[in-house]
Amino acid sequence: MVSDEILAVKLKNGDRSALEMLFERHYDSLFGYLFRMTFGDRALAADLAQESFLRVLRGIQTYDTARPFKAWLYGIATNAARNAVASADTRRTESFEADADYPDEAPPFEQTLLEAEAASSVIAALRQLPEHQREAIVLFYDQSFSLAQIADTLNIPVGTVKSRLSLGVKRLREIIGAENR
Repeated sequence: MVSDEILAVKLKNGDRSALEMLFERHYDSLFGYLFRMTFGDRALAADLAQESFLRVLRGIQTYDTARPFKAWLYGIATNAARNAVASADTRRTESFEADADYPDEAPPFEQTLLEAEAASSVIAALRQLPEHQREAIVLFYDQSFSLAQIADTLNIPVGTVKSRLSLGVKRLREIIGAENR
């Protein structure tokens, strides 16, 4: 399998099929990351994922091949999410899971309801965290990034990543614990 970095070099040299391969390889996980970063807004997450890949295409000449591509991509996506969440239009918009189209072969209603309730609880708790803690938590627990990958993605020291994770998890426990009382 060709590495992301080699595909990025191919894209840098004008091979547009490399972008398609990168898109197929990373879209789903990037969408999941952005879904959590936008508090469960599917439409916004999809828009931001596509925008991130457009920014990759436009900025590929600035990509430093010594840096892991995935960290660069997620850095672009993180900045796009920060901008979107900060905008006044986004703050006034709420996305509801009930509006989504689900396939006919969905799990039993009770299971779906419990999973949706748990996901909503986590998303609501994440919403209460400071942005810098939320980013680190979602990258670590949801995207399975290593501490070094998170540091590279967010352009911060590993020690800062550890601190943000520790404080964020502590705060999440407090929030979710208070909701369950």
